[in-house]
Amino acid sequence: MQTWLLILGMLAITFMIRYSFFAWPDLRFPRLVEQGLHYVPVAVLTAIVVPGMLMPQGEWALDWQNAYLLGGLFAILIAAVTRNLLATIAGGLLCFFLLRWAFGQLPM
Repeated sequence: MQTWLLILGMLAITFMIRYSFFAWPDLRFPRLVEQGLHYVPVAVLTAIVVPGMLMPQGEWALDWQNAYLLGGLFAILIAAVTRNLLATIAGGLLCFFLLRWAFGQLPM
């Protein structure tokens, strides 16, 4: 029963937040809030990606054989140099899989 109440509560909160933009279309945020909202996607993606890079098996892996960390750092380097999303994704994945292959970590 508690699970269903929790789900219904989350549904109600999510609905009200999203509905508020339709109910009050002229609602404007202060400039400071608008500026802060520009950083939300970066913060969310960082919170999702960084733990996977630093702890791929659930434990800290800060060594030179961590293909996740090295591939991620290489992708950051590509992003900083090229400012191209496709090059960042392709280069990071290529580096990641080549490192996994070189370290003998690819499942066969």
